[in-house]
Amino acid sequence: MNLPLPTAAKLAKPDLTAERPSRAEAEAAIRTLLLWAGDDPEREGLLDTPARVARAYEEFFSGYKEDPMALLARSFEETDGYDEMVVLRDIRLESHCEHHMVPIIGRVHVAYLPKDRVVGISKLARVVEAYARRLQIQEKLTAQIANCIQETLQPRGVAVVIEAAHQCMTTRGVHKPGVTMMTSRMLGEFREDAGLRREFLALVKNGAPAPEA
Repeated sequence: MNLPLPTAAKLAKPDLTAERPSRAEAEAAIRTLLLWAGDDPEREGLLDTPARVARAYEEFFSGYKEDPMALLARSFEETDGYDEMVVLRDIRLESHCEHHMVPIIGRVHVAYLPKDRVVGISKLARVVEAYARRLQIQEKLTAQIANCIQETLQPRGVAVVIEAAHQCMTTRGVHKPGVTMMTSRMLGEFREDAGLRREFLALVKNGAPAPEA
């Protein structure tokens, strides 16, 4: 049974009902992991590692503090009737796999068909980053970005393509470097019009460099 994905509004800021541990508790947990790995957290090279890792996690997962829909709240209608595709290609993607907490590195391509209003292009990149800086799977990330743009801007259509390398596959498990995963989400006219979809995919393909592992 296929259940519908939650709306972008529900996914924008997760309801984290559990009390957040303190920084001291987080650092203590990292010391435990160092011990479990077989090393000595009291040796010189590891003394500051728990604090460094905690600070890094604050950056890696800062998306939990962001409301992606709020990033698109300000839009502009002075477009002189522009209604063709708006494409932002090769947005750098840095996320983390929710299954193994290792990096997902790649690129995101976003397009939308304005109806009445457009949004600043930096806001599209910030929406990508807000969702990427959470524990993710690529399929959900793709849907979240597209749904957020569609629900907030109400354009005639949205298209999102992600191509990324997953270190849970390249550095562990099957150890298959060089493998790229691609996902897409087409909404509105991009889903209904095959010619429009081909035009977007051609724009994405032409000159797009391969993702870095």
